[in-house]
Amino acid sequence: MPDKSSKLVTLLFVLFFAIVLPAGHLMGIVSINTISLWGRYCCFAIAALGIDLIWGYTGIMSMCQAFFFCLGGYCMGMHLLLKATALQGQELPDFMVWNNFSSLPAFWQPFHGFVPAVVLALLVPAVIAFVIGFFVFRSRIKGVYMAIITQAFALGMYLLFLRNETKLGGTNGLTNFKAVLGFDLSSSNTKLALYFATVAMLCISYILCRKMMASKFGKVLQAIRDSEPRVGYTAYRVLNYKLAVFVVAAVLAGLAGMLYVPQTGIITPGRMSVTSSVEMLMWVALGGRGKLKGAIIGALLVNCLYSLCTSLFPEGWLFVLGVLYILTVLYFDKGFTGLFDKFAALLRSRRKAVVEGVPSPHAENTRVSHPAMARSSEGN
Repeated sequence: MPDKSSKLVTLLFVLFFAIVLPAGHLMGIVSINTISLWGRYCCFAIAALGIDLIWGYTGIMSMCQAFFFCLGGYCMGMHLLLKATALQGQELPDFMVWNNFSSLPAFWQPFHGFVPAVVLALLVPAVIAFVIGFFVFRSRIKGVYMAIITQAFALGMYLLFLRNETKLGGTNGLTNFKAVLGFDLSSSNTKLALYFATVAMLCISYILCRKMMASKFGKVLQAIRDSEPRVGYTAYRVLNYKLAVFVVAAVLAGLAGMLYVPQTGIITPGRMSVTSSVEMLMWVALGGRGKLKGAIIGALLVNCLYSLCTSLFPEGWLFVLGVLYILTVLYFDKGFTGLFDKFAALLRSRRKAVVEGVPSPHAENTRVSHPAMARSSEGN
């Protein structure tokens, strides 16, 4: 029964985002801006899958996932900005001209091509995550210390990207994108195509993560979460497994950032702040830690609620998020999906009790006929 309900939820998700929303746009019910908004939410859901892998299934609280998200976003943003600069007949982006740069920095050169930009958007977060994870996990740092170190690293990178010396736009970041692969980013068809690409990548990422967690690799990760010392006594190298899942989570964050930038039109250091990393953790905590569907649902619902709250009372969003987090910790620690599972289990138990409590007509006729048979036998 749980498998059937799980498949039903997956089917409804695919139908809504792959058919209902696009059909609503084609019929003029849903605006293209709403489509793009949900496309950005799906990007966040991809990043949430990586956080669930490392935190929900492995028990490692990493607070620098927003930084990996921005690395993928900056790689794609650099490519889009170079193409927009070429369309304007310029050699340097505007912010470089304002800062009196005489030539394009060497590390910008590979981003002229789309394919190298995509590869680097995945490779750069993976390499940096490998370096960070190798030294951190080799030092056997875990628990709250892991959270503090990754938080400090994210803060340091945030302050670094704010400076104009990084040649990445400083506080203003990268913006003023015009086209991707020759298609106008302001066109409705392009926005719809980017939305479909994001939904497709979300589905593919979910399937791959689910297969990974169902494999031997995933079982070892869950064993590390439950009792790392016991796994260390076996033949498994805990360092290698933790490092591998840390890199995979970074790649998913880079993929999400790469898809996010063309739909948003801007990428700034503010997206990699410590607050952003904490919010990403809350997506998974509210959705349901240790459940891939919970990470997706949490990212979608929290960001949808964020849009509603900030439009009604902008200054009260942090209070709403804090209240939701406290309620989750105190009353339903398994998040929205855990609450749904409890509700579904309650309905199944009540249905089973009702079915078992009502006797069948055959049994009732049998009980009624017994006294008659007894009286007839006595009369005889």
